[in-house]
Amino acid sequence: MFLYTYKTIIIMPKGYLALVLHAHLPFVRHPEEEYFLEENWLYEAINETYLPLLQVFEGLVRDGVNFRVTMSLTPPLINMLRDPLLQDRYLRHLDKLIDLSEKEIHRTGYDQHFHGLALMYNHRFRDFRKLYIEKYNRDIVGAFKHFQDLGCLEIITCCATHGFLPILNINPKAAQAQIQVAVDHYEQTFGRLPRGIWLPECGYVPGIDEMVRAAGLRYFFIDSHGLINADPRPRYNVYAPAYCPSGVAAFARDWESSKQVWSAQEGYPGDVDYREYYRDIGHELEYEYIKPYIHPSGLRVNTGIKYWRITGKTEYKEAYRPDWAREKAAQHAGNFMYNRERQIDFLCSQMDRKPIIVAPYDAELYGHWWFEGPMFLDFLFRKMCYDQDVIKTITPSEYLGEYPTNQMVVPSTSSWGYKGYSEYWLDGSNDWIYPHIEKAGKRMVELTGQFKKHLNGKGKPLIKRALNQAGRELLLAQSSDWPFIMKSGTMVPYANRRVRLHISRFTKIYEDLKNNSLDEDWLAEVEWRDNIFKDMDVGKYYS
Repeated sequence: MFLYTYKTIIIMPKGYLALVLHAHLPFVRHPEEEYFLEENWLYEAINETYLPLLQVFEGLVRDGVNFRVTMSLTPPLINMLRDPLLQDRYLRHLDKLIDLSEKEIHRTGYDQHFHGLALMYNHRFRDFRKLYIEKYNRDIVGAFKHFQDLGCLEIITCCATHGFLPILNINPKAAQAQIQVAVDHYEQTFGRLPRGIWLPECGYVPGIDEMVRAAGLRYFFIDSHGLINADPRPRYNVYAPAYCPSGVAAFARDWESSKQVWSAQEGYPGDVDYREYYRDIGHELEYEYIKPYIHPSGLRVNTGIKYWRITGKTEYKEAYRPDWAREKAAQHAGNFMYNRERQIDFLCSQMDRKPIIVAPYDAELYGHWWFEGPMFLDFLFRKMCYDQDVIKTITPSEYLGEYPTNQMVVPSTSSWGYKGYSEYWLDGSNDWIYPHIEKAGKRMVELTGQFKKHLNGKGKPLIKRALNQAGRELLLAQSSDWPFIMKSGTMVPYANRRVRLHISRFTKIYEDLKNNSLDEDWLAEVEWRDNIFKDMDVGKYYS
């Protein structure tokens, strides 16, 4: 039983909220080029999501606010955040923003609408630089680990490269490797085994839970209909976990709480007083002025300096007012809390246990897409700690500790993607990739069998290096990000290029091994470029 103190009264909540943030980016690292456009995805996420979230956690801990968050940090994201090359490039990116914001202070000096915003961005970027270098020593992963060690954050794992398991499952060894590589990587990173896993895109088909169990994990997340359509039907709907026949617990998303944030029509981020994401000075200011701060090729890109508020569904936008946005974030946090209280009040009268509301979101929503998102979370945790006694935040591990006995069901095939199944990742725009990925997966098993002695340390080190690099290339080709991008229609040439590149590299290694013609210089360059999972031993995963 979890007891929480409010003033001098012992409070036993009626139910729980499990806030889950899924932090992931595809592995994008191009040391062969000085500036690479897609690397900006990482730098923007650090500035707009990861550092702001850490600031929120710091403030809550400092002020003694009791809170719980569950957060996935995927292996590609961890590898990029800890890569010295990308760390240096992030600081270069940040220094340019500081310089640009100083120019903006001078440019807007007599503009009452924008001068204060230019000062805000300058202070923000300078604070981030100080945090990143002096407080976190460039180690954002270690900063999140600190909050896990304090007990207020539970970090879970994800698949090795965010592979979409319902499709990869046609080759069980490939699907199992996606899970086990991630678990081993998590243990190396955090010094302990993970308890739970975020299945990429919440993609589930019966049998995947057996793979999760084999990797030593206790729970995973699925979308609402994955549990509602389970066999048998769950007694508590999505408001309590259910055990799969494997003994692994499935927690399902609560659609009502998700809708309040995600919905384009009803969600909080679309409020007129919040910052407009789609207007950025990188696209608006005179070219010669902004040229040093966009891509060296002259391509205009977002800088993160945005002066407008959403205003409404109109081309006309009014200047952003941080004070209005802050007040609105507080109001929305109060509204979210109130609705969860009423949910719990009703649910606890229908259940013989305390209900749990599972609210999962992409972490990048908070800060990147919704600038005020971290502020909303800060208000929410403070209000939940001090302004009510109905609901408390909890992690899935804590809930299973309180309620170890749960109904057993077989969840149904599902995802949280478009239409709820696999359509977004298996479509006419991207289906061409899967025969190549499946063939490479079978060849990986073939290679580990044929060259087993080299993996056991009894053969040639060069062959072992080649086998491990083949495993890396296969994992990188399996990323669900590439078919997602192809379907969404954004950056399609890059996604196409990445799949073809990793499959071609895998195929060359395969053919060179079979023909006893390994090119050590070429292999060393590929290892330098695709350096994810440096300590991976493929013999453990594909034999």
